[in-house]
Amino acid sequence: MAPVALRVGLTGGIGSGKSTVSRLLREHGAVVVDYDLLAREVVEPGAPALEAIAQRFGDGVIAADGTLDRPALGAIVFAEESARRDLEGITHPAIRDLAARREHEAGPEAVVVHDNPLLIEMGAHTACDVVVVVDVPVEVQVERLVRDRGMTPEEAQARIATQASRDDRAAVADVIVDNSGSVDELTARVGDVWRDLVGR
Repeated sequence: MAPVALRVGLTGGIGSGKSTVSRLLREHGAVVVDYDLLAREVVEPGAPALEAIAQRFGDGVIAADGTLDRPALGAIVFAEESARRDLEGITHPAIRDLAARREHEAGPEAVVVHDNPLLIEMGAHTACDVVVVVDVPVEVQVERLVRDRGMTPEEAQARIATQASRDDRAAVADVIVDNSGSVDELTARVGDVWRDLVGR
């Protein structure tokens, strides 16, 4: 990857509030590389990754308009570990390459935040100067996924189970942002984190 002032890895479990932390860091001046957006970009019609997905999983995961049928693919990969690993083998290298391009475009003075829900799973934390983990108890994750995304508690637990555990994330974290409190508390904490990052 290109030289930047500071490369920050930002991660957290689904429902942890990582996206809010990412937005706050962007408001402070960080250049955010959003891996959810990259993951969509690498499977747009005509992209090599989309063709590879169709070859591996069949035409049933491609919608009539040529785009990826996410619910159809999700039904396969969340039900079968080997299918999920095959999908990651296609998408992760493409996402990494695109992230490197985005970082290069940010320039050498930038604090670049790699906002990546799979930072640990992809092994991408090893390339970061600082790893920031947004953390909440699992029961809070479940509560938020049921309330905000309409999942059943069982669906929420299954989705959480596909990600790195809290312990796994804490083990590689340089900074842990507890987001089990109020929005004001989170905003203040992120302000402290930003000052720490710039100070480095």
